[in-house]
Amino acid sequence: MRLICGLGNPGEPYARTLHNAGFWALDQLANAWGLESWKTAHQGLVIKGSLQGSPFLLLKPQTFMNLSGRSLVACAQFYKVEPKDLLVVSDDLDLELGQLRFRLKGGHGGHNGLRSIIELLGTPDFARLKIGIGRPTHKGQVTGHVLGNLSEDQVTKLSQAATAAGPLIKDFILGRPVQVETKVQL
Repeated sequence: MRLICGLGNPGEPYARTLHNAGFWALDQLANAWGLESWKTAHQGLVIKGSLQGSPFLLLKPQTFMNLSGRSLVACAQFYKVEPKDLLVVSDDLDLELGQLRFRLKGGHGGHNGLRSIIELLGTPDFARLKIGIGRPTHKGQVTGHVLGNLSEDQVTKLSQAATAAGPLIKDFILGRPVQVETKVQL
């Protein structure tokens, strides 16, 4: 069983924010693959699926970003998913808007959702798919940048990045090799 966890914040005020890039990717994937509706479980929203006989779960934690590990660890423990079978999809300030990067492991890079997951999972050894959201020019603008409402251009680029993430997620689910430093620029 593979577990794909998209990070974001629950609720309408956060739906159109850059910080919800992980939710966007999973929503687009679920729609593209014709998966059933999201069900509430493990402090999150979950969809079960299968690709070519390979079972997987999509998870959107509803614990808010800084507590994402609570939902992910509860789900992983329930389904007995090992860290090697886990992929976390999140936003990344250090990548340009729309750029993707896949890594097999790493640190949290200052991302509080990843920090929570690493702390509660007890290891940084899980795959990540990062969706670039760009960094504002001043450090004091980060919160407004990640939680501000998206422009139409940002919506377009985030949607394109979420669509481009689909094949990488599919390869992960099927156990195919995914380049450790894959970068996709739209």
